[in-house]
Amino acid sequence: MESAITVTPAQLPSLLLHLAVVRPVFLWGPPGIGKSSLVRDFAAALGLPCVTLLGTQLAPEDLIGVPEIRDGRSRFAPPEVIARTEPYCLFLDELNAATPEVQKAFYSLILDRRIGGYELPEGSIVLGAGNRSSDNALARPMASALVNRLVHVHLRASSTDWLVWAAHNGVHPWIFDYLTDRPDQLWSKPPKTEEPFSTPRSWHMLSDALHSYGPDVDEETLTVLTHGTLSTRHATGFAAYVKTVRHRYGLDAIVRGDAPWPRAANDRDLLFFFTEAFRARLIKDLPASREHASPSVRSFAARAKVMLVELAEISLEYAQIVVAADDDGMPVLPGWFLIEVSRDLPRLVAARA
Repeated sequence: MESAITVTPAQLPSLLLHLAVVRPVFLWGPPGIGKSSLVRDFAAALGLPCVTLLGTQLAPEDLIGVPEIRDGRSRFAPPEVIARTEPYCLFLDELNAATPEVQKAFYSLILDRRIGGYELPEGSIVLGAGNRSSDNALARPMASALVNRLVHVHLRASSTDWLVWAAHNGVHPWIFDYLTDRPDQLWSKPPKTEEPFSTPRSWHMLSDALHSYGPDVDEETLTVLTHGTLSTRHATGFAAYVKTVRHRYGLDAIVRGDAPWPRAANDRDLLFFFTEAFRARLIKDLPASREHASPSVRSFAARAKVMLVELAEISLEYAQIVVAADDDGMPVLPGWFLIEVSRDLPRLVAARA
């Protein structure tokens, strides 16, 4: 299930504060954006213990219990982890990955807050979460009866929210600074093959690994760590960024003209990183209309055209990356700048010749 109407992690708590106390809520979202952590944090904020049941690890009897004889009659005894006397948060994680039989066993618990003769204590809340089938995650269709028993909320990754969280949770400074400059790389769509991809969770895993190795992690090990946690493109970019940090050599120096584009064959990753950073800088700093460009921005635009010529001399492919359209074929750089580039490039090339 996907929706065009989404919320960020920072928006979720206030939404749950009104929804979850009156109806069970199901959180949809891609893997690795923190659905489970958000539920546990919300429960903790309410002062409720959080009991997590994983849909992929349950059988129907794990919910409804097994029959026992009491006073000559049989009754189902729900498991101890559920049958509590004090209010709590029941978190049904990976609910839509459970088998149809397990999903059916949840019906009365979700709608009536009851299993057999056991009823959830007053003040308890029920939350579920699951990945989307479009993200190549394990997800089974949910029966319409179950869908209709839940309020559905769709989460999206937010670099702004994550960076606020990262600043207070010890995320490695290399990662914090890199994603501050490249927030578009916090999350990438899961690939169709079994390979790492970038999510808030994978960046956090990389942060833990970097803390473990310390500042002297060698380049080969860094390559192993990044390519083992992130998408290939993001891993290459981050490794190149670390190289710039260590050598104090950044895009600003190239823009000022204090340093050239890297040309060495073993600095190809660095050149690619600067190429993408240059494109991101243009997208961020150039206004949609030239009339709204300040003198300093116009000066930067003029310098950017010279930089494009210099980059094309090293790699025409990388220069094309800077001005390329997005995946839908739409321009990402302002039209006025692209017109000036096509108009002035021949003159700038001739001048350098």
